[in-house]
Amino acid sequence: MTTVIELIEAGAQQLTDAGVAFGHGTTNAFDEAAWLVLWQLRLPIDDIDSVADKPVAPADAERVAALLETRIETRKPAAYLTKEAWLQGVSFYVDERAIVPRSFIAELVADGTIDYWLSEQTLQVLDLCTGNGSLAVLAAMTYPEVHVTGADISTEALEVAAINVTRHQLDQRITLVKSDGLATLPGPYDLILCNPPYVNASSMAALPAEYQAEPQLALAGGADGMDFIRTLLAAAPAVMSEQAVLVLEIGNERENFEAAFPTLETIWLECSAGDDQVLLLTRDALLAS
Repeated sequence: MTTVIELIEAGAQQLTDAGVAFGHGTTNAFDEAAWLVLWQLRLPIDDIDSVADKPVAPADAERVAALLETRIETRKPAAYLTKEAWLQGVSFYVDERAIVPRSFIAELVADGTIDYWLSEQTLQVLDLCTGNGSLAVLAAMTYPEVHVTGADISTEALEVAAINVTRHQLDQRITLVKSDGLATLPGPYDLILCNPPYVNASSMAALPAEYQAEPQLALAGGADGMDFIRTLLAAAPAVMSEQAVLVLEIGNERENFEAAFPTLETIWLECSAGDDQVLLLTRDALLAS
């Protein structure tokens, strides 16, 4: 009888041979296979060692094989197949209505990186482009005194966010609002978190199928990736309190960002992907640019 670790290793080889793309919670074939195998067998996904040698019944092995085949054939991210994604050790529901959560802003909230720019007056937080609501939930968990507004243009994404807000028992502290950018968000906010659509047009065209399976509205940022961000930065000061800051993720678009905003005083924040993926802007800097 085959064991859990044998299924994982065989699955990893399958995924490698099929040339699937990663980046929606895992970065390599072994971790992706482990996620799918352990999830399908209803085993803890964070402790392979304790179950590695566990024998797997033939019927269960067939179920695992079917899931791996679905992953390969559909090219859907694993999170859409399991209906679950993890961010900073917290579990979130996700499906095709919202982008798979993976924002580096989550790290910076959890590890205290942005705390220097916050104070006891930081009470109103906006998570703009909230998607499945994960950043809104993590912000509410991290800062127990704040109220969080999670906003998105997509009604479908907000439906997914509502599942997560309720799942984490935060309905009293998180309000979900449909808004095209800041259009229906008067503020004032003391902290704005935003992981917007920022992928430039040529990069969009080259994205693997796994990324094409996500709502394009959450990814595409126009020719240089800056369409949404231009509108955001122009409108943001009017909805920010005097000492407010905006934490913005731009992925691999630093060159395009600096070309679009050459005079903007920008504070780049270090995360696990380096120091050119997430930036912080003060209200004063936005007004001065």
